[in-house]
Amino acid sequence: MASPTDQKIAKESRLRLFKDEREPAMKQVAEDAIAVRQNMARLRELRLEKEAETASARQAVTPDGRAKPLKRRLRRRVY
Repeated sequence: MASPTDQKIAKESRLRLFKDEREPAMKQVAEDAIAVRQNMARLRELRLEKEAETASARQAVTPDGRAKPLKRRLRRRVY
């Protein structure tokens, strides 16, 4: 079994290594978060552009300025 002094030295060594690795790890996490936010903003812009295109296509206007009527599907009566 390890003596208390060996355990204390091992614990201090772990804490020192943790402090050395903490800063680069935190920096990497921050960079990843920025990349995710930028990607989400890019995707949001693409989605909004697509929604605007489909909305403008739905509201096609005839040459006389009136909106084009929607085609309705005729129901067949079954007796």
